Amino acid sequence: MGQKINPLGFRLGITQNHCSYWFAKPKKYSELFEEDKKIRNCIEFYVRENIRNSSNYGGIARIEIERKTDLIQVEIHTGFPALLVESRNRGIEQLKTDVQKILNPVDRKLRMTLIEIAKPYCEPNILAEYIALQLESRVAFRRTVRKAIELARKGDIEGIKIQIAGRLNGAEIARVEWAREGRVPLQTVRARINYCYYAAQTIYGVLGIKVWIFQNEE
Repeated sequence: MGQKINPLGFRLGITQNHCSYWFAKPKKYSELFEEDKKIRNCIEFYVRENIRNSSNYGGIARIEIERKTDLIQVEIHTGFPALLVESRNRGIEQLKTDVQKILNPVDRKLRMTLIEIAKPYCEPNILAEYIALQLESRVAFRRTVRKAIELARKGDIEGIKIQIAGRLNGAEIARVEWAREGRVPLQTVRARINYCYYAAQTIYGVLGIKVWIFQNEE
């Protein structure tokens, strides 16, 4: 029987870094951990409600949070920062206000910065979001996967694997389909592999999307 492990957790501390940087006492750890989750959910909800539509999307690759004594530094790595800056609801300022509301009423400053990613389609989160929007628009999944691989191969990567599970094209019986191009050595710890899971809400049900991108080896 195969033993599965998350590709990111498997490489944490070797080729994969943490998304949160802070230290807390045991009694405060759960509170700060939950606060980090609320911050990320707030940012993703804002992007989904104010930016995402059938033609474009937020394109957030990852959100890094660093805590200091009286400062919370939030870095949003996105492939399309202009969408957040030029949003119809005051953009990044409104987003910062929404995040500030969910923080505990403590005298802490919030600093939010946008970091642009040069090759957005080499990030699995952005690529999976692109696939989800196409599937929600009822585009054939094989055509969507083929186009996604073409977009990713334009960047400097050595391999990619995409897997979609669910009622594909509205079929009665759910199944799993996958496509791979290049090398994706999942058992090699020194391989720098990015991975994400994303759920697409279609009229036939939920489709699970998994993306592995092999960039290079250490």
